[in-house]
Amino acid sequence: MTKALRSPVAFSVLAGVVIGALFLVGTGADPVAAYGAVLSGSLGADGIGSTLTTLTSVLGLALALAVPLRAGLINLGGDGQMVLGGMAAAVTGLYSPLPAPLTVVLALLAGMAAGAGYAALAALCENRFGVPLLVSSLLLSYPASSFASYLARYPLKEPGSSLPQTRQLPDGVALPAFGSSTVTVGLLLVVVAAAAYWFTDRRTAFGYEIRMTGLNSRFAAYAGVERKGLTLRLMAMSGALAGLVGAIGVLSFPYRFLDGSLTASGYTWTGLTAALLAGAAPVGTVLASFFFAMLQVGGLSMERTTEVPRELTQVLQAIVIVFLAARLRFPRLSRKRDNRPVPPSPTSPQSPQSPQSPQGELV
Repeated sequence: MTKALRSPVAFSVLAGVVIGALFLVGTGADPVAAYGAVLSGSLGADGIGSTLTTLTSVLGLALALAVPLRAGLINLGGDGQMVLGGMAAAVTGLYSPLPAPLTVVLALLAGMAAGAGYAALAALCENRFGVPLLVSSLLLSYPASSFASYLARYPLKEPGSSLPQTRQLPDGVALPAFGSSTVTVGLLLVVVAAAAYWFTDRRTAFGYEIRMTGLNSRFAAYAGVERKGLTLRLMAMSGALAGLVGAIGVLSFPYRFLDGSLTASGYTWTGLTAALLAGAAPVGTVLASFFFAMLQVGGLSMERTTEVPRELTQVLQAIVIVFLAARLRFPRLSRKRDNRPVPPSPTSPQSPQSPQSPQGELV
C-alpha cells in the first residue's frame, strides 16, 4: 500500500485532487460536494452509461497513442486517422451491397484500414524523408480533416439538410447497443484491443522489442531491432486503432458522419494524456482512461449541481500531468547528485572505496 502511494502516478493524481480542492475553497465552493457530484454524476445510475460511452472513445485513442509511445514514438495524428476511419466506415455503410451485419463488419475493417494507411504515411515521411514523426503525424491531420469535411459538405451531404453531414446509414447498419443505453458493442471491441495490447506487450517477442526500444533505442538497434520497420508497424497499428474509434463513432448514434463531431470532444488529447499518465503500460492506460472519462462526464454533473465550472476537470488533468513530469524528473536529478564522484582531498590518499563513475545513472 505504501509503495503504491509513493508511485509517481498515485502521487500526481493525489496532488491534482488536493490542489483542485484548494481552488474550490478559494472560489467559495465546497470541495466535498463538488467531488461527490463528479462521482455520482459519472458512476451513478444516470451517468454510468455516459461514462462508458465516453470511455469507448477515450480508451480507444489512448491505446492508439500508447502503442507507439511504448517504443518512444509520439503519434499526434490521432484526429486525422480517426476522421478518415469514420469517413471510410460511412462510405462503406452507405454503398455496401452486403447484408447489414456483414456491412457493419466491413465498415469497421474499412475504418481500421484507412487509419492504418494514413498513419503509415507519417512513418514513411520519417523513414524516407527524415521528417520527424511528431511533426509529420500532426501536420497530416489537417488535410485528412479537410478532405473528410469536403465529402460531408458536398458529394455525400444529406439532401435538404443544413448540417454538414452524410446521409443516415441504412437500417441495421449500426453497432448493437446494450439495452436502451448509448453503450454499444464498440466498448467490447476496445476492451478486446486493450487485452490484445497487454498480451502482445507481456507475452510476445515483438512486445519485448517495443519495450526495449522505448527504454534504450541505441541498445535495441545494437540487439538487431530494425527501427524503420518497427516504426512503420507501430504507426500502422496505432492508426488502425484510431480508425476503429472513428468507425465506432459513425456506426453509433446518430449513425452518420457529422463533420466535426468526432474531434469536437478532444478525445485524442485526452487519450494522449491517459497514455502519458500510464507510461503507455496496458493496464495503466485502461485505468487512466477510465479516470479521465469519469472527469469528463462528472464535470458536467458538477457544473449542474454545484455551479462549479466543468473546466475545473481540465485543470485537474493538467495538474496531474505537471506533477507526474516533476516526480519522474526530480528523483533522477537527486540520484545523480548523490552519486556524483567526490574529489579526493589533496592531503589524504584516495580511498579505494570512493566512487569512480556515476553508477547511479544506470538505475
